[in-house]
Amino acid sequence: MSTSPYGDLTRPPLSEKALRRVLVRPESLWHDVRVVPETGSTNADLARAAMEGAAEGTVMIAEAQTAGRGRLGRQWAAPPRSALTFSVLLRPSVPITHQGWVPLLTGVAVAAAVRRMTARAKAGDFGEATGEQSVDARLKWPNDVMVGERKLAGILAERADHGIVVGVGLNVSLRADELPVRTATSLTLENAAFSDREPLLRAILRELETWYTAWQAVGGDADADGPGGYPDVTGLPAGRLGGLRGTYRSLCATLGRDVHVDLPADEAVDGTADDIDAMGRLLVRTAEGEHALSAGDVVHVRPGT
Repeated sequence: MSTSPYGDLTRPPLSEKALRRVLVRPESLWHDVRVVPETGSTNADLARAAMEGAAEGTVMIAEAQTAGRGRLGRQWAAPPRSALTFSVLLRPSVPITHQGWVPLLTGVAVAAAVRRMTARAKAGDFGEATGEQSVDARLKWPNDVMVGERKLAGILAERADHGIVVGVGLNVSLRADELPVRTATSLTLENAAFSDREPLLRAILRELETWYTAWQAVGGDADADGPGGYPDVTGLPAGRLGGLRGTYRSLCATLGRDVHVDLPADEAVDGTADDIDAMGRLLVRTAEGEHALSAGDVVHVRPGT
């Protein structure tokens, strides 16, 4: 059997040279872009690079991962070149009390890019977006990207050498029989008119750079607008939404829902998701009072269950 990356023309390989040419510029956040055919985990690889002094803005992309990890140690896998699996190294200069927003900010960037790119494709031949996205990407706290109740992408942030490595796994062309779990989905399964990984990756990294730069410019204050404001998100009301937190709230499918949240140390909270606070914590109202959760695995409880 041929191992050539060009064997499956429906899933072409990414071009490191082309990505570097577009993304790595003197004024850009992105310092280096690397594409490898296969690795265990891009997060683990980039964490090692961070310990060796890698610069902020280093991007590691794998066409296939053999030991990809999600939250709570879950395994994450996809057929080669069927997904975007990559990690970025960030070294935020904001107070550590605000750095919990990094994975949430990444979720906003991923959802915004998916909504914008699928809207452009829906308009035909990458015309101007009409404001209506073909894939209604939303966020489940803290940073899963969802379409309805199905997971399109996951995000894992980990500390490494005074920085943060943020990994993203986004299902692009997976078919139903290739999904890791029944509650997952892909752009193909959502009938997106667009499933080209390279421009989608560029769009995600550009959104992430814009949101991250604006957030850093206001010292990590999630309620403040950046100097030039944050970008509009396709399908959301244009104009001021109240900084990063306002946009996150508008995209968050968890708020207003009854939830079951599994916490560390085998604890759990059941209640109603009321809000996201200034530190990015989920506020859950229960009969005993309000709980501010900084970590947890959320299940949206369906009415009648």
